[in-house]
Amino acid sequence: MWEKVQETVNYIKSKTNFSPEYGVILGSGLGGFTEDIQIEFTLPYNEIPNFPVSTVQGHKGALVFGTIGGKKVVAMQGRFHFYEGYDMKEVTFPVRVMKYLGVQRLVVSNASGGVNPFYKVGDIVIIYDHINMMPEHPLRGHNDERFGPRFVNMSEPYSRDLINKAKAIAIELNIEVKDGIYYGLQGPTFETLSEYRMVKILGADCVGMSTVPEVIVARHMDMECFGVSVITDMGDEHNIDSVSHSEVLEAAKKAEPKVRKLIGELIARN
Repeated sequence: MWEKVQETVNYIKSKTNFSPEYGVILGSGLGGFTEDIQIEFTLPYNEIPNFPVSTVQGHKGALVFGTIGGKKVVAMQGRFHFYEGYDMKEVTFPVRVMKYLGVQRLVVSNASGGVNPFYKVGDIVIIYDHINMMPEHPLRGHNDERFGPRFVNMSEPYSRDLINKAKAIAIELNIEVKDGIYYGLQGPTFETLSEYRMVKILGADCVGMSTVPEVIVARHMDMECFGVSVITDMGDEHNIDSVSHSEVLEAAKKAEPKVRKLIGELIARN
């Protein structure tokens, strides 16, 4: 793994000579965030050594380098999911690469199903914790101490400092936000009514198929993380409806301008 990361980092540096401070992983329907970046360079995944290629609609497939408010960023325009058939080390490989490009803070976004009865479709949720129920752990196997310790402290997976700053920005910009616990499942099926009920009983507020592996690996390398989720469907016993991926993308797209503004301001000011 170490050799692959170094090969990929060296290739990217040979193309960009760019040292980003922030890494951003854009979820379903949120790829438009790259329009807010003063782009200096774009590198398609299929040109990058050792990189997987995203296969999901709404995930374009490129690394975008540039600045937001003077801060250097690299954004993943499309992420990789375990349900696509990649193993967890492939899913999280870009986070390893980001770290060795210079990234210290990782921002992750996603679309998720809400189980908190106080949520509604279109809500923006700041993630303050997660429950990992993925069937494979991204740190399973040999631990390379050059990346991080064998046993990772996960008492603060999402930076409390960044959460507090984001909430203050949301108030200032009159953007309504909720906070909540994200429950990570494999997918790719949407949850059954009983599964939604299980998620709620176990103490989570929303559920999705991404984010958790990337955050675990980022924390393994001592990167600060900030996560935001857009509620694209409701899955409580009173409001469950049939849902399709196109409907998820549409709901995310409606919330996207506010998410973009929130993340952009958070990066620019910190």
